[in-house]
Amino acid sequence: MTQIASSPQQVVARRYRDPESVPPAEWNPVLQVLHEHRSVRRYLPDPIPDAIVRLLVSAAQSAPTSSNLQAWSVIAVREPERKARLAVLAGGQEHITQAPLLLVWTADLARARTLAAGREVPLDGADYLESSFVAFLDAALAAQNAVVAAESLGYGTVYIGAIRNHPEQVSAELGLPAGVFPVVGLVVGRPDPAENTRVKPRLPQAAVLHAETYDPTGQAKPIADYEDRIAEFYAEQDLTHSWIDRVLTRLGSVAALNGRHRLRDQLTAHGFPLK
Repeated sequence: MTQIASSPQQVVARRYRDPESVPPAEWNPVLQVLHEHRSVRRYLPDPIPDAIVRLLVSAAQSAPTSSNLQAWSVIAVREPERKARLAVLAGGQEHITQAPLLLVWTADLARARTLAAGREVPLDGADYLESSFVAFLDAALAAQNAVVAAESLGYGTVYIGAIRNHPEQVSAELGLPAGVFPVVGLVVGRPDPAENTRVKPRLPQAAVLHAETYDPTGQAKPIADYEDRIAEFYAEQDLTHSWIDRVLTRLGSVAALNGRHRLRDQLTAHGFPLK
């Protein structure tokens, strides 16, 4: 089936599920890719060449990095048995095993510690929460660059936050030393057209964009409008919960964190003191 090209206004309207969205002031292929992002959870078995993986990593390395520390690393996992074990640790997500590639992005302070040990100098600053935060942020920025790069090449992606459900076992599976911690997984592959993945609408800008200072007044109506719009999306996916229900359920209990309430202790045990 030939896909009919969408105008910029149609693309933006689809992102908000609002036919009255204001036409974008400017447009280019990068903006097209960004606005058309969607989570893909069914993949074709087509392998991803090494050259493409290297391209995704070079795009990731082109992301901003605090003080040029480059405090992250990524593990490319292709071996079916290893992906299957990681899928179990991530709650049994089938697309991890189905897709040809899983990229596990890590916060990496071990590289800096090795440099310090080699010169026999202290690295006390690495023991503080700020440094760990920087490493996590660097990893996230790198991963998002890889997402945009992959989708610009026609690949589909989906993040795997559940890689943090059992970080000790994930670290053992990937051979992560102290000072390297799994931040997020990223599945990459050719989307299965049978899934017919759609763009998930986002909150109206009136709910997230503030001028000069944060102002929570006026959020009620845009959020109510969003509830109606995303309810249509959920209905198309045979889901019944509203967005508000999902937010409150996801953050409403410790159990909903699926083991991630132990993250501080797990980080400390794996070489991130968090002073």
